[in-house]
Amino acid sequence: MAMWNPWRGCHRISEGCKFCYIHKGDAKRGVDTNQIERTDSFDAPVAKDKKGEFKMKSNQTIYVCFSSDFLLEEADQWRHECWEMIRCRPDLRFLFLTKRIERLAECLPEDWGDGYNNVTIGCSVENQEMADRKLPILAELPIKHRNIILQPLLGAVSIEKYLDSAELVLVGGESDSCARPLDYEWVLSVRDQCVRHQVDFDFHQCGTWFIVNGEMKKLNYAMLYKCAKECNINYRKG
Repeated sequence: MAMWNPWRGCHRISEGCKFCYIHKGDAKRGVDTNQIERTDSFDAPVAKDKKGEFKMKSNQTIYVCFSSDFLLEEADQWRHECWEMIRCRPDLRFLFLTKRIERLAECLPEDWGDGYNNVTIGCSVENQEMADRKLPILAELPIKHRNIILQPLLGAVSIEKYLDSAELVLVGGESDSCARPLDYEWVLSVRDQCVRHQVDFDFHQCGTWFIVNGEMKKLNYAMLYKCAKECNINYRKG
């Protein structure tokens, strides 16, 4: 897995951001997360080694802005350069998640058309209110590859009417000692919706507080991914 963080920092904008790992990590280091800064790895996709070859090798997925949000207002001054680098590397697959999908239309490059083949955009929502507010926008925008991210999932959600254009739905719980619980029934409900609409489904991680058959369990961080994998409920169409 290759990461590309052209800038760092972010702002909380919804309930799902309450225990954001970016803010928690920065707080431990005494860093102000609300200060948005361009990073030294800004040009990573086009950086070359001494042989003149790209350091980021072909045929891999590049996870973009996982320490920020690609659609942050403060990054408007830099984003056009990122689009140019993405356009320059059709041999790479770029994936970014955003809680600001409503900004995408004004942030797209002029030659976007109906989307770049090598870009996947994931819209992150945490409850029914955010799903009904954000996912219609995701469905209507010109995007070739769309994902729906339900992490942290904070309640039962119905997303069936938004699934026809999605390629993947990813579900996960919240990681924090004060985390809000994740009920396994919510996860299974989303999975059933995906199966009915033939959309890929991933159960990414459990929550620190995980409800199974009405019983609340506390899991340490190391168990969150392991337990989700052991549930063995991921789904791939066809």
